[in-house]
Amino acid sequence: MTVRITASLRVSRRIPLLQTLKTSVAVAVAWIISQWLLPGELPIFAAMAAIFVVQPSVNQSLGRALERSLGVVGGVLVALAIGILFGQDSLIVLSATIVCILLAWALKLSPGSANQIPISAMLVLTLGAATPTYARDRIIETILGAAIAVIVNALIVPPVLLTPAHDAVTRLTDEVAATFDRVANALLSPQKYADLETLMIQARLLRPMLTKAEKAISQAEESLTLNPRQSRHREVLDADTALYARLVPLVTRALGMTRALRDHYDESLHLEPTVQAFSIELERAAHDLRLLATAPATVSAAAPVVEPLALTAPLTIMTPHPQHWILIGALMEDLRRVREEITGE
Repeated sequence: MTVRITASLRVSRRIPLLQTLKTSVAVAVAWIISQWLLPGELPIFAAMAAIFVVQPSVNQSLGRALERSLGVVGGVLVALAIGILFGQDSLIVLSATIVCILLAWALKLSPGSANQIPISAMLVLTLGAATPTYARDRIIETILGAAIAVIVNALIVPPVLLTPAHDAVTRLTDEVAATFDRVANALLSPQKYADLETLMIQARLLRPMLTKAEKAISQAEESLTLNPRQSRHREVLDADTALYARLVPLVTRALGMTRALRDHYDESLHLEPTVQAFSIELERAAHDLRLLATAPATVSAAAPVVEPLALTAPLTIMTPHPQHWILIGALMEDLRRVREEITGE
């Protein structure tokens, strides 16, 4: 029990050291500037704003800054009104906190603002006299701390999360191509039911990989938004995004081929002449897909791909055996769509 409680207090990975250092710098700068501009009170609100506003990306920092500022303004104004009308008794502070919680819920505020309103009201009522001057200074202090945090996050090596996105898209591309190769090999020789089930299980892994790649691209896009360095990295992310868009239907085709093979397979399928030709074309599709994944990194956008695509012409088939025509027809339709996605036709 103790071990589980301790484990829940820790994470498997630390936040990046750079983000920790930026938070420390933002807190120090916000504290010094706030004390210089607003002497007399410790700049607790500025320091708290700096701590919460430094985020993994500049865009997230700006959003958190707005949440923090709006929450503080709302909480301070509520505390000011309650303090002037009812004073600063213990029950008044408790009542003000509850009122702020209900107000945030009624207004459907985001979690950042909803939590900040009661916290700000409680701090204003307990740390200082609820006077207009005090309330004004705390609002200015918070906005100043949030602004400094955004600036520090933008100036000190803004994080760019392109590598995780590129790696996720590359792994997905390789796995889709590997699925095509596995189906092609399964068509060339008799397969056991267990082998076909293994193919299906491996193909189903494409869905979580697709989801992971989508999430990584979204995080990369988020890291470039409002990032001063985004122009240097935009081309790389655009290439990965374009490849991901091609992979979405290809994952569906790879799953469809594998499922059709499993559901309609019989031991004489490998003797079908058309199946032999189809297997070759599917291997070419896997080759061309891997080629697409390496092209953006090896050639410019204006230059042609150095190695030509192998899947250059549609496959002409003979009338299959009646036992095989459903499977072959399904495979051929999927291959036609795979070819369209890979060649861009």
